[in-house]
Amino acid sequence: MALNTVRINRIYNGLTQGELAEAIGVIRQSITSIELGMCVPRLETAFKLAKYFKKNIEDIFILEEEE
Repeated sequence: MALNTVRINRIYNGLTQGELAEAIGVIRQSITSIELGMCVPRLETAFKLAKYFKKNIEDIFILEEEE
């Protein structure tokens, strides 16, 4: 599972998944998959999310240490 704060940031900003998807140019299902940790977004999408929320990419996506 990929850890991220996309859902927290989206809700904090009062956005629906659809509104966020439209704002960064992806489909709503992409936002759903990212929020649920089912997929890791393309680098371009990750940067768009960070830029949209005015955060560093490291504040949005948490690197999981492999054991």
